[in-house]
Amino acid sequence: MSSRAAGILLHPTSLPGLYGIGDLGPEAFHFADWLASAGQKLWQMLPLGPVGYGESPYQLFSAFAGNPMLISLDILVERGLLDPADMANHPEFSAENVDFERVIPWKTGLLHKAFDRFEAKSMEADRQELDDFIQRHSTWLPSFAKFMALKEANGGGMWTGWKNLSEPDPKALRYHEFVQFEFFRQWCALKEYCAGLGIRMMGDLPIYIAGDSADVWEHPDLFDMTTVAGVPPDYFSATGQLWGNPIYHWDKMKRDGYRWWIERVRGSLSMFDVIRIDHFRGFEAFWAVPAGEPTAEHGQWITGPGADLFRALQDALGPLPVVAENLGVITPEVEALRNEFHFPGMAILQFAFGKDDQARSFKPHNYIHNLVAYSGTHDNDTVMGWWRSQGGDSTRSAEDIAEEKAHARAYLATDGSELNWTLIRTLIASVAETVLFPAQDILGLGKEARMNTPAVASGNWRWRMKPDALTPEIAARLREMTTIYER
Repeated sequence: MSSRAAGILLHPTSLPGLYGIGDLGPEAFHFADWLASAGQKLWQMLPLGPVGYGESPYQLFSAFAGNPMLISLDILVERGLLDPADMANHPEFSAENVDFERVIPWKTGLLHKAFDRFEAKSMEADRQELDDFIQRHSTWLPSFAKFMALKEANGGGMWTGWKNLSEPDPKALRYHEFVQFEFFRQWCALKEYCAGLGIRMMGDLPIYIAGDSADVWEHPDLFDMTTVAGVPPDYFSATGQLWGNPIYHWDKMKRDGYRWWIERVRGSLSMFDVIRIDHFRGFEAFWAVPAGEPTAEHGQWITGPGADLFRALQDALGPLPVVAENLGVITPEVEALRNEFHFPGMAILQFAFGKDDQARSFKPHNYIHNLVAYSGTHDNDTVMGWWRSQGGDSTRSAEDIAEEKAHARAYLATDGSELNWTLIRTLIASVAETVLFPAQDILGLGKEARMNTPAVASGNWRWRMKPDALTPEIAARLREMTTIYER
């Protein structure tokens, strides 16, 4: 992150397409072409693992596996694993939202059909490639496949309540290995294509693991299921955010040199050029809430592994291309940890005009070079959704919002028309070496395009971009700005 660059935050599920959910197929390649035409050098996305509770990419069945729903059916047709007729009568899915309840069972059925065809008709070279893939990923893939097969045999319930613990059918194991093979094959092709365009891929590494995951099932000694993760009340939520993930037994992880963490980060670095570590402050001290609490209000701060973990990671993996998400309750100790390893932090321009504790550092005149600045993130409203808001919410009154807007007008010297582009230009012109914009802000969309509302358990992660929404005219406008300000 040592040269000026701009990029777009867009999760692959939000890409357009006919099959109910964005994927790693043709529309992903078209988006990469659009990024290049717009002079953008980074494509940031959310975690790519198989989603669990609430379809959240921060509640994954594995820290290592890929999401089967991102596999492109069109590419499977090209490879002869599906027939065009298999999708000819596909359901009429929404073009604006992911209907997970309909998409997942329909697409899973087609993945099983592709697997059956692979087993029946694949060439020896293809089978050898699959076997080689399984061997390369032997540290996690066999246990993940077994976890998923057992989960299916137990009706999909959480592993702590499983009754049927008999060895799964080898075909069920092979299916999950095949699906991961196809996911990573498609991912690597997309990443290679983006590299050829000069676009780096930026991934997201959640600090915590879902309790219902292959990782916790395989290594229960490394996780404390009696306390769960979250954050205390902040500008995202008046009752805090109760994520529900188990807390790490950091003392046990330290005994073997943080081996699990080293393998996890190694896997992320094999996929991405840059990693954003979500909730970085939790490595210095984390908010632990007794399991069963209805909100995150009644927790306590507990000291985390700190620099000891990152020294172990650097010793094993070398310099870490990491962005530290340092939003929320940030102390001098957290910033000292981040600065010790020269990780750039984050600034959110949308929050620069309110009363939260970080507002001053979010103003561009206070930026430093080693910074990643955003118009907004997946966790807050779109710029235009925020700007059009009239009433208060759980954290801000109507008066607070009016005061924010007045401050923004004065600071940005704007009448508020095309405010999204005002923020985009302000960030591109800033000294922050990296600036990123959610696709919704490039498109000027309102609250209907919000990706996630923290502390709201359902209805998130569903937004999809309409076909051809990102026009050549928008690309030209963005490219002009990035050229003027030398990004």
